[in-house]
This record gives sequence, structure tokens and C-alpha cells, in this order.
Amino acid sequence: METGVTVRDVPRVAGAGSLQPLPATGRRFSDTRRVRLDEADPDGLLRLDALACHLQDVATDDYLDAGFGDDRSWVLRRLLVAVHSPAAFDETVTLTTWCSGLGSRWAERSTQLRGARGARADAAALWVHVDPASGIPRRLAAEFEDIFGPSAAGRRVGATLLHPPAPSDDGTSRWQPRWCDLDVLGHVNNAAYWTAVLEELVTVGLRAPYRAEIEHRAPLSADQQVSTPVSVSADGTLLMWFVSDASLCASALVGPEAPAGAAWDSEVDRP
Repeated sequence: METGVTVRDVPRVAGAGSLQPLPATGRRFSDTRRVRLDEADPDGLLRLDALACHLQDVATDDYLDAGFGDDRSWVLRRLLVAVHSPAAFDETVTLTTWCSGLGSRWAERSTQLRGARGARADAAALWVHVDPASGIPRRLAAEFEDIFGPSAAGRRVGATLLHPPAPSDDGTSRWQPRWCDLDVLGHVNNAAYWTAVLEELVTVGLRAPYRAEIEHRAPLSADQQVSTPVSVSADGTLLMWFVSDASLCASALVGPEAPAGAAWDSEVDRP
């Protein structure tokens, strides 16, 4: 299905609305990993869902290494990934992550992936700090800003969502989350959404370099039936929504990487 939807202009301070360079000062955390057999697609390349797992794992490792407990009080609001050259099966990759922006109740985390065989990807994620019991966003502790703030260099970010609303459901596509897609919170893990997106991308035939982004609005459980309307533009850009009980839970946008200052830049309309 092709629609004429247009994503509105991205504010300059939108969290995970643009990619940031590696900071010269402040805390940076790095770890190396290998692309395993269960993470590679039939072409031998690291899948988007597996990449998402690497990004959230290195974020957790950094948080723990900084001396914070595993309080599970962070939820992903938005993720932007630019895959310049995908990692390949058995390639060793180094992930370097840092805090690139702060808000009152959320923080932006940027990550670089560099591979021993030339893999290159960059990401920015907006994580909201919530109360585990109520799920309501809560203020960042002064200790958090002391440790992670210097690398952000005073950059303040908002939690604005950038994707358009879902179109009317035509009933043509549905996705059923599985029990094994759930995490310890009982919700469908953010990486699992990419498996549904990848099934649609197979028909589009997207190849690197590309950019992908996902926005999360409400949690999903395994027993929820989800409709997934899809829009594909002329250049192969795919926009996919996850709707349950008439409520938009998430949306994903994947398309060719544009030159700087063009359609994927943070200050212009997107496909």
C-alpha cells in the first residue's frame, strides 16, 4: 500500500532525532562482540533485531559499569540507526557508547559500531527513566547527570515523537507477538518489533546503506492481536505501524540513507 504520508519537521532538540559525533570529553564505554550464527540473515549479515539487542546490551553494560544497579527502570522511546556497512557473520565488532543528550526524565544514548572487516553503523536512542511500579517517568538523579552529563556537553533533548499517526486499518496485515518475544517486564521487547519489520523489508529488497528508526508509545503483551498497516514510497522507504485495540503502540521507518542535508536530515521532511 502506498500513501502520501509525510513525517513532520524534526525539532532540533528531539531525542534520537539525529546522530551525534563521538565526544572529545566525558565518559565513553566500549565492548567487543562477534556476530553469531543466530544473528545473521541468509546473506550472512547482522539482522536489525540482533543489532538492536547489541545496542541495548552495551547500554546496560555501561550503566552497570558506572556503578548503577540493574533497576530495569529505563524504557526505549525512540531509536535511530544508520547502517553504512552491515556487520557480517563471525565479524568482530566494537561498540562504543556514550550519553549524547539529557532531559529532566530521559537521556539520549549514542553508539558507534565498527567492525574488524569494515562494518560501520551509528545509532541514537532515547531512553525514558520510569518508576518501576507505576511506569510514570521520573527525574534523573543528580548522580546520573554527574557521571553521564559531561559527554552530552550541555545538549538538552526532548521526548517528542516524530512519526505520523497510523492510517485507517484495512485488515490486510497482522502480527501476533509470541511468548518468547517477552522480556522480564512481561512486555514485547523492543528488538522483537524488528522481526516483523524485516518480514516486510524482504519484499522491498532494501540494502545498505540505510537508516532505520522505531518509536514506542505503549507496551504490548503476547496475547494482543496487532494490525500492521504498511506504507512503501517510490524509493523503497517503508513505514510500518503496530496498532492494538485501536491504539498505536509503535511505528518503524526504514529507507535508503540520504546524503547529509537531504531527506533524512533532522530539519527537513522525511519520505
